[in-house]
Amino acid sequence: MKDIKGYNALVTGGTSGMGWEYCRQLAAKGCNVLMVSIQRELLEKLPVELSKEYGVQAWGLYMDLARDGAADAVWNYCRQQQLDIDILVNNAGMFFFHEIDSATQDKALTMLQLHVATPTRLTMLFGEAMKERRRGFIVNMSSMTAQIPAPGITMYAATKAYLKSYSKSLYHEMRPYGVWVTTVLPAAVATPLYQMKPRLMKLGIAVGLIRTPQRLVRRALRGMLRHRHAVKPGAMNYLVPALIKLLPNWLEAKIWNKVNVK
Repeated sequence: MKDIKGYNALVTGGTSGMGWEYCRQLAAKGCNVLMVSIQRELLEKLPVELSKEYGVQAWGLYMDLARDGAADAVWNYCRQQQLDIDILVNNAGMFFFHEIDSATQDKALTMLQLHVATPTRLTMLFGEAMKERRRGFIVNMSSMTAQIPAPGITMYAATKAYLKSYSKSLYHEMRPYGVWVTTVLPAAVATPLYQMKPRLMKLGIAVGLIRTPQRLVRRALRGMLRHRHAVKPGAMNYLVPALIKLLPNWLEAKIWNKVNVK
């Protein structure tokens, strides 16, 4: 596997959950890290922690990645700082479980921008620079739900399916230039994203249904360094989609009627 010591990494959503774990593990490998996030207070202290613990350079950039033009603003910041990005991790995300109605339409549109428009533009901007330098890595965080569209996670599953499809095609386009694109499709992960009760979270981890960010990121980075186009950690990634596809439409509708929260 390639030695990436001294590489510059950009991680979106880098102050919590999997994003922070990406920053920590990349710094442990000797990478300098730019963490982009909307959590201003954490951006003031976490880069300092990374620098002290791992002896790398670390920066924080406050940015609402769900707004129009956010990707270009990140790109312009890096240009102004003369910071060439060698590893781009599109990790920032959001989640809600509810039908799309008048109360959730704004959330759905925000998710579309955060999961689709911004990562796409970031890969275009930074990917083109990587192609010119003939080296680089792009990691796009999709989800197991990309394979199982279902009511309640309508927009979430659709946006993650886009990332899965886009990234696989991009992998073949970028590899002749020495740029490697890896899609990560985790099942449930122990992060605040899903707003799960702590007791249920601990139980899920104990029985293996939920993975910790540490294990997931370790697998993702190993796959990235081995130039894999997709990382699907855990048996759940193979069993659940297969089982869901067996459900007849009438049963799926009945289940949704039972769990639907108005």
